[in-house]
Amino acid sequence: MKKNLKPFVFGLVGGIIPLTVFLMLNGKSNIPLSDQVIDGNRRIEGQFTSMPNFNPSSAESFVEASENTINSVVHVTTKTVHTSIQRDPFFEFFYGPGSGNREFKQYGSGSGSGVIVSSEGYIVTNNHVIDNANEIEVILNDNSKYTAVIVGADPSTDLAVIKIEAKNLKPIPIGNSDDLKIGEWVLAVGNPFNLTSTVTAGIVSAKARNINLLSDRAGSSVVPIESFIQTDAAVNPGNSGGALVNTRGQLMGINTAIASQTGSYAGYSFAIPVNLMQKVMRDLIDYGIVQRGFLGVQITDINQELKEKNNLNSTKGVFVAKVIEDGGADKAGVKEGDVITKIGSKEINSVAELQEEIGKRRPGDVVNVTILDKKGNEEMKEIVLRNSEGETSLVNKEDIKKNVALGAVFSPLSDKEKKELNVTYGVKIKTLNAGKLKSVGFEEGMVLTKIDHDPIDTVEEATEKLGRKGKGVLIEYLTKSGRKDFIGIGL
Repeated sequence: MKKNLKPFVFGLVGGIIPLTVFLMLNGKSNIPLSDQVIDGNRRIEGQFTSMPNFNPSSAESFVEASENTINSVVHVTTKTVHTSIQRDPFFEFFYGPGSGNREFKQYGSGSGSGVIVSSEGYIVTNNHVIDNANEIEVILNDNSKYTAVIVGADPSTDLAVIKIEAKNLKPIPIGNSDDLKIGEWVLAVGNPFNLTSTVTAGIVSAKARNINLLSDRAGSSVVPIESFIQTDAAVNPGNSGGALVNTRGQLMGINTAIASQTGSYAGYSFAIPVNLMQKVMRDLIDYGIVQRGFLGVQITDINQELKEKNNLNSTKGVFVAKVIEDGGADKAGVKEGDVITKIGSKEINSVAELQEEIGKRRPGDVVNVTILDKKGNEEMKEIVLRNSEGETSLVNKEDIKKNVALGAVFSPLSDKEKKELNVTYGVKIKTLNAGKLKSVGFEEGMVLTKIDHDPIDTVEEATEKLGRKGKGVLIEYLTKSGRKDFIGIGL
């Protein structure tokens, strides 16, 4: 009996140790919120994976995939108010600056879709769905309605995260868009033309497609990242922000655009890959902004003309047209005229593919980049990604709070700018994403000089005053032409 007891005790201890390690690693106390929002759901396999004789193109698979995802896709409606101000100089002559302003408001509305990624109320949608919105309302599949707030937005990828105060929602299972194959069946789930809970089917027509959509929508400070999944599933206005799912009911992408001359479906639609979406979503929830890393190169696709001009061996890879001084690539020894063929183990044959791969990473990440030099020699280089300021460290949440408020990132005025504008105080809007300031007409480059009649000397003063919860604030500002104006906004 004693002989049999010893193996039992060792076996029990051996079982407790890995169980303890598992529980420690999976405890949520120290896990960033972004790792929790998809409820441990990131790689859930749909029920079909365990079914015998599963046929992904069968009618039954479409039915099950639709039923498994339709309650995770929501209807997003927005209200916009565009405020314009006309000045009455005669009135201001008697009653002082700002007293002659007359506000005129134009009201509008819009709609789109969103995807529930957390039972706690986090929803992913397109940036263009909620951009300029003063009010956002989310309607679930059971017709219950909630007011949503913007967690963060990223014009570079046309993604945004919003949140509603609701519990026990059904998050969508997250798939792996890298595994998606051309020719594979997919379903588009959304709310086209305000027709709620609509499902259409098609196949994947192409991957890593760049259609130059975001460069037209985004501002000058935005670097667009386009690597769309192209499908022939019918997508129309209102589908934006909805789900592209495979026949297992897993999220493969966020439906974003259509190729059309009429504005309605004409054969092709485009979705943001879910692997890129996850990284952007996590950054927006954890930091409020996207922590974006850059290689430090300017690149271009290789066509036959470029191949012949630079005596390249083939049209595979992407061509390094310029290396940014002191960037990650420069420090790793990448030269102008090199050809990038792989990021990690993934082959790269277009700018869109490279942008997608780098877009999944943060500053400070080390990537192995395979290049061919001008002589055709292959070499792998380790490149440390850097942010737009050339730094490898992440911007911490406290520093972000000091510089960001109501969707705007502020920067101090230089002495030269103060002299040009004839002011001694004020802060400039450096970048502007979806939020209160954009919704009332502010633009990048405008200068905030006073809030509630108090001069603004520092960025911290501006963000602190704009971050207060209350009835509203009165903002004195300078337009990009230097004209002084006033506007009141509700907080």
